[in-house]
Amino acid sequence: MFDSNRRLKVGGVAGAFLLVGILAGLMFSLRMDWVPSANGGSLTAAPAAALPLGNGAQSNFVPVVKAVMPAVVNISTTRVIHGKDMQQMSPLYNDPFFRQFFGEEFSRRQLPRDQRENSLGSGVIVDPSGYIVTNNHVVDKADEIKVLLGDKREFIGKVVGTDPKTDIAVIKITAKDLPVVPWGDSDKLEVGEYVLAMGNPFGLNQTVTMGIVSAVGRANVGIAAYEDFIQTDAAINPGNSGGALVNTRGELMGINTAIFSRNGGYMGVGFAVPSNMTRKVMQSLIGKGKVVRGWLGVSIQDLTPELAKSFGVPDAKGVLIGEVVKDGPADKAGFRAGDVIVSLEGKPIDNPTSLRNHVADKPVGKDASFGIIRDKKPLTLAAKIAEQPVDLDQASVDKESGEAAGGTALAGMEVQALTPDIAQQLGLPQGSAGVVVSEVEVSSPAAVAGVHSGDVIVEINRTPMRTVGDYKRVVAKLGKKDNILLLINRRGGKLFIAIKP
Repeated sequence: MFDSNRRLKVGGVAGAFLLVGILAGLMFSLRMDWVPSANGGSLTAAPAAALPLGNGAQSNFVPVVKAVMPAVVNISTTRVIHGKDMQQMSPLYNDPFFRQFFGEEFSRRQLPRDQRENSLGSGVIVDPSGYIVTNNHVVDKADEIKVLLGDKREFIGKVVGTDPKTDIAVIKITAKDLPVVPWGDSDKLEVGEYVLAMGNPFGLNQTVTMGIVSAVGRANVGIAAYEDFIQTDAAINPGNSGGALVNTRGELMGINTAIFSRNGGYMGVGFAVPSNMTRKVMQSLIGKGKVVRGWLGVSIQDLTPELAKSFGVPDAKGVLIGEVVKDGPADKAGFRAGDVIVSLEGKPIDNPTSLRNHVADKPVGKDASFGIIRDKKPLTLAAKIAEQPVDLDQASVDKESGEAAGGTALAGMEVQALTPDIAQQLGLPQGSAGVVVSEVEVSSPAAVAGVHSGDVIVEINRTPMRTVGDYKRVVAKLGKKDNILLLINRRGGKLFIAIKP
């Protein structure tokens, strides 16, 4: 009896504790969003995570996908590679050992036959009459273009125009009342915003992936001449090229173009051409048959902290002019080599890519106002934007690295007279002046700053160099701790280089 009562009492106590535990657990589980407040006292409810919204009232992307996907098409191209072309591409058929081993007759009989090369990509219908935007590399050199719609209709596409500098192309199919994706304003796109990538990866039609905007204004990626990419982590794979990148309102924000990958597949980094850039290119291709870009007529370079100090720019923000094209818009407006452009139409300019893109977008024949710094003083100049020449050559600046050597900032560098023969070998125009760098040690300050053999020194600290004697007189006055500013002529393009001792 004692044991029985004890078991009942223990059971009752245990049941009571169990009931209290369950109630406490329920109360705690219902308030798992509570976190300690800043003062360590009472608990404060944390805000609930926001859900991605489709059409304002939906908690998913189904309405967006249903609205946009019919206007995202599959593009398949066919290119015929002729046997003679294949023979030229393969050194095997012209190799003497191959001919000797197999014989001339065998080589003639075994010429490769014509082959058909197929590729897949995506496109976006942006006009109900049949205009489709895609990537240039999707349709480049294609002999036949087939466009497959989401409703299984198939059309033959014709190229309206291409722009390799942005990797954008426009094709046209003969159809009416087609579904379209409305244009969005890519300038308003913000980092962290949800986006959807739609296309045909690996030939899998009508595929959609979701991610966020990882970055905007990506340049110097090495994909195209004009870069202002939207970076996203939405899954993009081969076959997605030319497809749509849309926001949660179903507006076209970009054209999926490329991925960063070490294995050929998705690694979380994709790039899309912004819709604003795409739309301007498309309108120019349709209306004028080519892309018309604005041109200022200057060679430009990054403003490094060393260069900024030399030119009196306090925050190293701006673009340094290395050369002004004779009789170009900048020359007529009074620009000079050594001017630092800090703004365009009142908007700050931080780097060469930003300046090139903004100038290219300016209407040809219209004046544009530039804020510059010259001789450490602010100045405003107005230049009439001209049309960019077709054969414009964009020079690049390569820099080497190395440990600084002792002596002055020009130690480890040798120069010689610039003769007409040397100028011709370097591709410089007649009458070019300066002294040519014949050798520069890898570990010298000049090499570290980016001076190369074959560079022609036009100025040292704004003093013209016409002969080796001029060079020696200036160098003789340099101290071991003096910074040096060079104006270099490299393959016909001029740029400034600042050298530290």
